Amino acid sequence: MERDPVWSKTWTFFQDQWHEGNVPIMGPRTHAAWLCSLVFDGARAFEGVTPDLDLHCARVNDSARKLHLKPSISMERWMELAYEGIKKFDKDVPLYIRPMYWGEKEGPWIQAPDPESTRWCITIYEAPMRKPSGFSITISPFRRPTIETMPVDAKAGCLYPNNARALLEAHSRGFDNAVVCDMVGNVAELATSNIFLAKDGVVYTPIPNGTFLDGITRQRVIKLLRGVGVKVVEKTLSYGDFQQADEIFSSGNYSKVVPVNKIDDRLLAIGPIYSKARELYWQFAHS
Repeated sequence: MERDPVWSKTWTFFQDQWHEGNVPIMGPRTHAAWLCSLVFDGARAFEGVTPDLDLHCARVNDSARKLHLKPSISMERWMELAYEGIKKFDKDVPLYIRPMYWGEKEGPWIQAPDPESTRWCITIYEAPMRKPSGFSITISPFRRPTIETMPVDAKAGCLYPNNARALLEAHSRGFDNAVVCDMVGNVAELATSNIFLAKDGVVYTPIPNGTFLDGITRQRVIKLLRGVGVKVVEKTLSYGDFQQADEIFSSGNYSKVVPVNKIDDRLLAIGPIYSKARELYWQFAHS
């Protein structure tokens, strides 16, 4: 029998109490375990701050409704539980905060969950922040789906196997991450996060077109840069635009703002616009 994986310190609030460790909360008949009726969100606690926690807690409820689940926890209650759970860890240890909803039982047509069976939990665990030393990217052969084919307007678990395919294929070619395009070939995002480029002092990022989530950290970075006079343009972008960029960086819940230091065989400097974006985000988070 294989040994269980070694999990980082974890606390989960489920069925009215806190549980320590990787607690099993789904059985083989659980709808989400075999038909993926699960949504989640991810927020960070690091250096004593929890930036935009309220927005992440609100978004998980919105995602639940889009998968025809029945959200029952208010944003305020999610936040209360998050702060309660954070106290179970050593001070200033980087944490990932993950509220979740899922369907427990099937509806009359099996494939759809019974909304009345919606369950929820919030799990919090130690998760080191990525060092901003840079990572490499290339284009992926896999594509982002459209709203007609997948629930791309929700943070849904069923979207992530395709992200994993993009990552693993990029890793097989020696790259850390992958640029994923939409179905007509325009850049959507990275396999793990939203993406930006800088060219001639202007920042560009793919305009939300219904194939990827307009991330909370993405929105925050755009607002912060514009607030100090940096021009940020949301528009349709090709992979060639990124190949010719002066700088590339990403934004996301897990790692926040981190630079790209290589695209295909071209090395990129960690430049001043990325550095300003990260500085502004850290100032915001600690304000």
